[in-house]
Amino acid sequence: MIFEHMEVGPLGVNCFVMGCTATHEGVIVDPGGNLELIEDAVQRHALKIVAIINTHGHFDHVGGNRQAVTAFAAPLMIHQDDAVMLARVADVAGMYGMQGENSPPADDYLVDGLEITFGTNRIKVLHTPGHTLGGCCLYLAAEKIVITGDTLFADSIGRTDLPGGSHEQLLQSIRSKLFTLPEDVTAWPGHGPKTTIGHEKRNNPYF
Repeated sequence: MIFEHMEVGPLGVNCFVMGCTATHEGVIVDPGGNLELIEDAVQRHALKIVAIINTHGHFDHVGGNRQAVTAFAAPLMIHQDDAVMLARVADVAGMYGMQGENSPPADDYLVDGLEITFGTNRIKVLHTPGHTLGGCCLYLAAEKIVITGDTLFADSIGRTDLPGGSHEQLLQSIRSKLFTLPEDVTAWPGHGPKTTIGHEKRNNPYF
């Protein structure tokens, strides 16, 4: 599988470009900005983007949605509980002294257990509320990768003091949906370095 990650946008979001080596179908996860970096990866691997996926609706993760949808003509996916945030990107970014562009509406919704395919690769959606109501993680079992958005970080967890956040719900989501994965699964968070499920189970101070 083709797998690239890059930091994009004003808050250094980890954006992911993944592709099938056989069919060159691909997906983009969390295009928070810097479309030129995303386009470079897509073009280098000659990918046909079949889905643009948001792990959750915060402005730093969805701020480049409009440009990405325009550039790649691909459907946009987010959990329904976070879909309302897509039209508020500019206002929320402005509250933090930043600029943002409202996202187009979602074309389809993520739901727990949904499988998204690109070529021969499969993503399983894990609904992990707590950081936001609609926060989701994306599990690629064959590649032993899980993209955790702002649910789980290396030695930390997502903040829960924003609207829709719940500390207890986030801990339960991580315990039931992420810590049940194999320990050698690599976890790629929405910000910062990668980690493994095993490391977090043994060392994360929140557990």
